[in-house]
Amino acid sequence: QVQLVESGGGLVQAGGSLRLSCVASGSIITTKHMGWYRQGPGNERELVAAITRAGTTNYADSVKGRFTISRDTARNTVYLQMNNLRPEDTAVYYCNTPRLFDTTWYASDYWGQGTQVTVSS
Repeated sequence: QVQLVESGGGLVQAGGSLRLSCVASGSIITTKHMGWYRQGPGNERELVAAITRAGTTNYADSVKGRFTISRDTARNTVYLQMNNLRPEDTAVYYCNTPRLFDTTWYASDYWGQGTQVTVSS
């Protein structure tokens, strides 16, 4: 059973930073791809960043250069460092174990409870 627990969200002013954490059950962060999704008000859930089992990272164009995904295998934890935050980054952020087919990512059915990020202007 895959369990994902996110934390680290909060309220921050535009230009500020936050670091999100996702603690995963077992050692899945070394056996599965890991990703961060977000869902803003009135929007569909979208992939923000992903890291493959091999450690290759992928980012949505909207966050490239501002967000960094990383993992600590000893802690079974995946991080999302978010810098230079913008009001449009406001969303609930979720951890997931997405699948990669060719160059397309597909979310799995495993979701954490999410963590709210609110960026004020």
